[in-house]
Amino acid sequence: MSEDADERDDDWFESALDDDPDVEGDGQADESETPFAGERSAESQPDSDSPFEDDSDGDPFDDGDSPFDDGDSPFDDDSGDGGSGGLFGEDFATAFESAGSGDGGSGDEFEDEDFDSDIPRIDVGIDGLDRMIQGGVPRRHLIVAIGSAGTGKTTFGLQFLHHGLENGENCVFITLEQSHSAIMDTATDRGWGFDEYQAQDRLAIVDLDPVEMANSLDNIRGELPGLIEDFDADRLVLDSVSLLEMMYDNPAKRRTEVFDFTRSLKAAGVTTMLTSEASEDNPYASRHGIIEYLTDAVFVLQYVRSETRETRLAVEIQKIRNANHSRETKPYEITMDGISVYQQANIF
Repeated sequence: MSEDADERDDDWFESALDDDPDVEGDGQADESETPFAGERSAESQPDSDSPFEDDSDGDPFDDGDSPFDDGDSPFDDDSGDGGSGGLFGEDFATAFESAGSGDGGSGDEFEDEDFDSDIPRIDVGIDGLDRMIQGGVPRRHLIVAIGSAGTGKTTFGLQFLHHGLENGENCVFITLEQSHSAIMDTATDRGWGFDEYQAQDRLAIVDLDPVEMANSLDNIRGELPGLIEDFDADRLVLDSVSLLEMMYDNPAKRRTEVFDFTRSLKAAGVTTMLTSEASEDNPYASRHGIIEYLTDAVFVLQYVRSETRETRLAVEIQKIRNANHSRETKPYEITMDGISVYQQANIF
């Protein structure tokens, strides 16, 4: 790789933190500077302990062994087809059909009971969905929204950040799919005031080329906790992790890189939302079947169709560690105000 390419790889974050961010053209950062100058302090190093020690039952990392050893790992089948032998097989499809039968499934209404916990919690910022989460998502958790094209994954992430900004938090949005200007236009159309937050240095929007990010991932992963600390970020969104996964043809390499990347995010102490493409064969699984095991909360966004072929959007909370939540599948809409989940409605 040429020296010029190395400079481009190392300049991925600084443009978002400049006092006068460059939003013209394609939004690329100035190649003359690097955000990685100087030594990082010991505090900014990722914690040596695994961030997944508090995994819930059924997590592939409970036994303390490497998740990439040969054996009965949920990653052994890398096809992502969600066959009947995996965790996301026919039982989930049957459960979904039951939820859409008209009687609302096994739990007709989710009762808003108090949830005793000392863990600090935050709201996602989506009407209806927050009421399905009893007490909110634990702060500093790693969240993923899985869905096919058009289900509103990017909107989900932007709305998550907007809610944090409204409550005085600092936020970072890293996109591998769209330009800086496209993200700003989307927020402006919805009246979310991202221009103002960016001018106040409370919001950083970074657009990266996924190939360049994969080439410099070791550098980015090592510096990310320190950069988040410097920006004092409370919430971070990466849209999407699927493009990063696609950069690795070798399944073992892909699993290792994604595992290390999510571990660095956990060490950074920021509440992070990732977006991921759904498997073509199983809407309840991610494209490569990895990220749902490495995150603390999983939201599934999907299309459902009735016998009359009417199409609706539906959301399901697959898991949230250390939090109670509704198990029902609920319809939602994407409007100019963002995503709204209809908690009182059932699918068909």
